Amino acid sequence: MTSYTSELLRVLDERGYIHQMTDASALDALAARQIVPGYIGFDATAPSLHIGSLVQIMLLRRLQQAGHKPVVVMGGGTTRIGDPTGRDESRKMLTDDVIEANIASIRKAFEQLLVFGDGPTDAVMVNNHDWLGSLGYIELLQKVGTHFTVNRMLSFDSVKLRLDREQPMTFLEFNYMILQGYDFRHLAQVMGVRLQMGGSDQWGNIINGVELGRRMDGTELFGVTTPLLTTADGGKMGKTASGAVWLNEDQLPAYDFWQYWRNCDDRDIGRFLRLFTDLSLAEIAKMEALEGSEINDAKVILANEVTRLVRGEDAARSAEATAAETFAGGGSGADLPTLSVGAEGMRIGAALTAIGFAASGGEAKRKLAEGAVKLDEEVIADAGYLIMASEGETKKISLGKKKHAIITL
Repeated sequence: MTSYTSELLRVLDERGYIHQMTDASALDALAARQIVPGYIGFDATAPSLHIGSLVQIMLLRRLQQAGHKPVVVMGGGTTRIGDPTGRDESRKMLTDDVIEANIASIRKAFEQLLVFGDGPTDAVMVNNHDWLGSLGYIELLQKVGTHFTVNRMLSFDSVKLRLDREQPMTFLEFNYMILQGYDFRHLAQVMGVRLQMGGSDQWGNIINGVELGRRMDGTELFGVTTPLLTTADGGKMGKTASGAVWLNEDQLPAYDFWQYWRNCDDRDIGRFLRLFTDLSLAEIAKMEALEGSEINDAKVILANEVTRLVRGEDAARSAEATAAETFAGGGSGADLPTLSVGAEGMRIGAALTAIGFAASGGEAKRKLAEGAVKLDEEVIADAGYLIMASEGETKKISLGKKKHAIITL
């Protein structure tokens, strides 16, 4: 590890957040002598972010913990265009009302993890539509467009990969990197922001902003990116067979959120504890050294700590209690996901897909044929088995040892 003088870069380095950085020594010196406002941008394409964005929110949390100012930039303007990075097709256009509702909903997750207010290191949330929406097209071309060359823009992966795959890119999307670069320059001018952070896929966009600030104003700006987060088995962070792991309770019950962390690969425990919890490095080192069945204790701690941070103390306690009752006592915990069926019942194969335990009817049939599905602890192998429940009655459906749900009338 590199030796840094500022608490900010020391913590980011020790906990594994740093992938790339512009002028590390200058940023280290700046962070050691003054409060550094730093920002990350988030587009508002859904009512919640998923845990693929959690490392970025934790990055803002570390920034604040080190005595600096987090600036959350919601992409009310850029969401109307769509970031082409890593995408093979254009993003669906959303109405203004949907975007505003998404921003209001997304804010809940940030309020759990950051301290908002008017103080020098308090977090603030801003909407880039406030400045991008009033920027005239001719003004944009004259003031900003002259600092970007098409040759350079075509060299960035977000553009090059799309073109290499012969997938169309609209002129609207082609402008995204210009607007993100302008965001950085605007925030530097208006709020004194000196640092932009993001995932490794945002490096090109961040560099654009750093260079734009230097060319237009002579301001020295900085960028930091985090490593691409994948699980130990090579899977994408935050993706499961039943869908995304959302941060908001409205999109995913606390129990399912807790279970995601409890079921992580043994090899991911130390890394996840460093990135997603506030536990000390000494405590984490002890848990990394655990072996055999004791490793499950570390997974429960991981699940509790992340759920506590993202959903609150009550959600963590309730999820752990539900898991203990379900796995140890064979009971039906109150926080298990619930599926309601009509008086006519539901085929068990259809129930598996409806509850999210299988991505398709074919997968449900395979799980049933493997003997992996139980209804009230009885193995069911027939995909056509009809689940019936009388009024007030509940049944527990299980896939393997880790996935459980309650079926009600």
